[in-house]
Amino acid sequence: MIVRKLKEIRQGDKNIKSDGWESARLLLKDDGMGFSFHVTTLYTGAELHMHYQNHLESVLILKGNGTIEDLGTGETHELRPGVMYALNDHDKHIVRVENEILCACVFNPPVTGREVHDETGAYPADTSEDREPALSE
Repeated sequence: MIVRKLKEIRQGDKNIKSDGWESARLLLKDDGMGFSFHVTTLYTGAELHMHYQNHLESVLILKGNGTIEDLGTGETHELRPGVMYALNDHDKHIVRVENEILCACVFNPPVTGREVHDETGAYPADTSEDREPALSE
């Protein structure tokens, strides 16, 4: 069983900060769950151009509001508490934050923990060997 406290993660090296956001990485690749789980804050006024070419992501908005624009279709969707979006086709998108957004995010494959967006808006592919299974697996 894995038990972690968000407050402790936010105070340690698994809390990653970048332009317009910060992300507390609660589960990572080395945890062996097959996905990573993050609690992310998107700052008011941020316009985040992202294109996860190596990962699928689902996001649940917990607090705050803004919009997400699907650059493939041109559609814009409202983001507010209770809205979930899934980038199931490596969707190129822009998130525009009106009021600070707090969200829960799941990535597949899992991230290693130190990733930040590259110039294309993606996290780089993890090329390291997969984690060894635990003895109980």
